[in-house]
Amino acid sequence: MKIDKVLLISTIILILFGILMVYSSSNIWALYKFNDAFKYVKSQFFFFVIGLILIYIILKINPDLYEKYANQFLLICFILLVLVLIPGIGKVRNGSRSWFGIGPLGIQPSEFSKLGLIIYTSKYLAHNNKNIKDIKKGLLPLFLIICLFFLLIMLEPDFGTAMVIILTLIGLIYISGPKLGFFLKIGLIGLIGIVILIAIAPYRLQRIVSYLNPWSDPLGSGFQIIQSLYAIGPSSLLGQGFGNSIQKNFYLPEPQTDFIFSIIAEEFGFLGVLFVISLFFIIFYRSIKIALKETNLFHKYLTFGLSFGIILQVILNILVVTGTIPTTGITCVFLSYGGSSLLVSMASIGIILNISRNN
Repeated sequence: MKIDKVLLISTIILILFGILMVYSSSNIWALYKFNDAFKYVKSQFFFFVIGLILIYIILKINPDLYEKYANQFLLICFILLVLVLIPGIGKVRNGSRSWFGIGPLGIQPSEFSKLGLIIYTSKYLAHNNKNIKDIKKGLLPLFLIICLFFLLIMLEPDFGTAMVIILTLIGLIYISGPKLGFFLKIGLIGLIGIVILIAIAPYRLQRIVSYLNPWSDPLGSGFQIIQSLYAIGPSSLLGQGFGNSIQKNFYLPEPQTDFIFSIIAEEFGFLGVLFVISLFFIIFYRSIKIALKETNLFHKYLTFGLSFGIILQVILNILVVTGTIPTTGITCVFLSYGGSSLLVSMASIGIILNISRNN
């Protein structure tokens, strides 16, 4: 059976462009910090090659095995999330204990939990399709599991990943057809939860204040968004040209991660942004098309969930770098530097391709 070549080629083009931008945005920083301008791009390319091998392996797997071993995969993700919180095992980066250090590389278990939760939720919804409209019997057990993982990720803390997971799973649950009253209750609980999270961590309040008025603390909480807007603002139609970003020169902190989209806008302008967004649209469109054609309920939910996970993270990242929502530490799928994120995103595409081949 043939795979969706448009989906695969669009993904590879986007990743290769991302690797190019990882080099452009990080070479000066890497040269200063590690005396190696290619430090980040070599690591990103390594994970890209591993990701291609992973896609090849996934295409050989029967998609029904994801359903069969969904519980075990979720249990492994749970154990990893617990282990990473233990001092001495989990490594602290940028104030968050969310990494396992393996030599010079870092593995982020919350990224793999995103995949595990989507697979498990898809299985749960497929097996409990008749009870979905009954909140107590149908959705409450699933909601408690999601909340447990949300709590563990917030203990790191990693608010950005936690929000992507929650929004993805809510979107997946929504298409399963529960009563709208469930989402009103979830919205109310979420609002209360956000207030509590702000109350126990004052730095989140500072982010909201800097979102409303970055210039209230231009050298502190508002610094990143101000520098991001300085990158995007003068980009014009064609931008400053590849490698000519000003903001990557120690103005925008670690521009190869959360704010790589700002550097793309600065160097390639409106047309560059349009090119990137078009590729993301093609990936999402082809994925949703595969989901709509699928007759197997688990495969359908899984494809929808993986598609939502990718596009929601992209949208949230763009909203952050343009100052539309407060800074949350969300990377841009396929573009930002990060091995765990790239592997999970490529695995997601691999699963969708596998489902399309068996459709």
